[in-house]
Amino acid sequence: MLLSILACQSPEAGEAPQPRPNVLLIMTDDAGYGDLGWTGNTVIETPRIDQLASESGSMHRFYVSPVCTPTRAALMTGRNSLRTQAIDTYRGRAMMNTKELTIAEVLRDAGYATSLSGKWHLGDNYPLRPIDQGFEDALHHRGGGLAQPADALDNNRRYTDAILFHNGVEVQTEGFCMDVYTDHAIDFMRAAVDEGRPFFSYLATNTPHGPWHDIPEELYQKYKARDLSEVVPDPKQADRVARGYAMIDNIDQNVGRMLDALDEMGVADNTIVIYLHDNGPYSIRYVGEMRGMKSNVWEGGIRSPFFVRWPGKVPVLVHDQIAAHMDVWPTIVEATGVRPKSEVELDGKSIWPLLTNTAKEWPERKLHIQAHRGDQRIATHHFATVGQRYKLLRNSGFGREEFPDDPAPLALYDLANDPLEQKDIAAEHPEIVSEFLAEYQAWFDEASDYPEWGTPPSIVIDFEVEPMQELNRNDWRIKSGGGYGASGAWHMESARDQALGFCLTTRSAPKKSGPYRVEILIDGELACALDGEHADAEQRLDIQVDDAFSFPAGRHALELRLSLNGEPWMPEHLTLMAATKD
Repeated sequence: MLLSILACQSPEAGEAPQPRPNVLLIMTDDAGYGDLGWTGNTVIETPRIDQLASESGSMHRFYVSPVCTPTRAALMTGRNSLRTQAIDTYRGRAMMNTKELTIAEVLRDAGYATSLSGKWHLGDNYPLRPIDQGFEDALHHRGGGLAQPADALDNNRRYTDAILFHNGVEVQTEGFCMDVYTDHAIDFMRAAVDEGRPFFSYLATNTPHGPWHDIPEELYQKYKARDLSEVVPDPKQADRVARGYAMIDNIDQNVGRMLDALDEMGVADNTIVIYLHDNGPYSIRYVGEMRGMKSNVWEGGIRSPFFVRWPGKVPVLVHDQIAAHMDVWPTIVEATGVRPKSEVELDGKSIWPLLTNTAKEWPERKLHIQAHRGDQRIATHHFATVGQRYKLLRNSGFGREEFPDDPAPLALYDLANDPLEQKDIAAEHPEIVSEFLAEYQAWFDEASDYPEWGTPPSIVIDFEVEPMQELNRNDWRIKSGGGYGASGAWHMESARDQALGFCLTTRSAPKKSGPYRVEILIDGELACALDGEHADAEQRLDIQVDDAFSFPAGRHALELRLSLNGEPWMPEHLTLMAATKD
């Protein structure tokens, strides 16, 4: 069900144009629906987010994807993630097609100052970076989070004093990461206000995503001392949840700082503040009257709080109609009155008439949520089709790359009478199953009808734009096998033949010494081989070759293999650079 965004109406002749509203978009990472006082949690303290909710219009049934990258792609594009190539969280499947028109590009082209602070997770190299996709300013980590394989090499176990990337340049920061993101976002908003420009500030936290270390100690001790039995059914998870709650408490404090900054700048009344979560919680815990967690397509895995505050414009009402992450793009466009430079086919629908209480009628709709690992289109694998009352799903497992031999059955739930999804009524209502399944299949066939669906976008070699191209194993494709694999290939593109040098670095010491071998292959053919001796088992391997191999014009798969003592060894980062030899 594709909806084209329509051009906004121009002001009547003689009317003074109204100033564009600012937009502050806040999204957390792995905080679930029930991780707020506003949603009934009696343990956690989130007074500032609760205050924001009490001042906002909110969607009671707001849906997201079960994991982070698909949600971020849908949020940025207004389109289901299946269309964007950003379908998974690693192995080159967390890279968004650069042809997509992001909301940041739309607002930037309309004169907005645009900034990202925190998590992007839609590609780390040109032309996939946030600064290539509409953000004039970006301070962020790479990949899915701090201390993950794509991140800066020296960020092991570091949420405090982390190395981040500001507009493509590595920077050393001071303080807890969420505090740093908030400082940056506030400074950006103040600069935009001083320049007389409306701003779009996207504050995308990487908290409370794990690893759960290096967090504000006082907040951790606060929740560690509390009785978590009401919100955590498994006592073994209590310490992890205490750490997560500490980070959510910190998020709440920083949301308060953002709201206070808007007041201090005198722009609160002309700023649209949007708040949501990217998926369900990272462990089984309180999610309100729902079932499930992150990665599930049960309600607890794909439901998020959703608040929109614009004083005097958005009434404080709770709306029961269903909505989703892909609705945010068209909603912002309608609310701000911007005119996209090109027509865009959207899956999302503007819910601005609902939020402003001006909708005369609202036809029922169905939302299709599907996300699972793998490169293949697989119909009815780990999906949910959600209507206003009924929901059809198969919770077959996000992590399964192939359709399981023993799949969970299709299940139908009456959410009006069974919000916990306990009673499967599929056998009692085959006509509803048929209706939902037919609509899902029609959507799936159309949404996955893209020739590039299962392939990653190209990383483009252009040293004038990205002088040192640091590739990481989050974005490479590997052959079958568990984990990230011991070798992988990046899909690279160059406008011309290039002579390249490289630097290969491992994140940690191998704890053994001996001969190593590095091989670089292009489209399966050996392009470069290097043999050497790793003498110090306590030091990580760090090799630089100024003139190593030739990369031909066009799109090619560049594969890296590394072995130590004849056994595969996991590399971390491969940095490409222009060869220095004439």
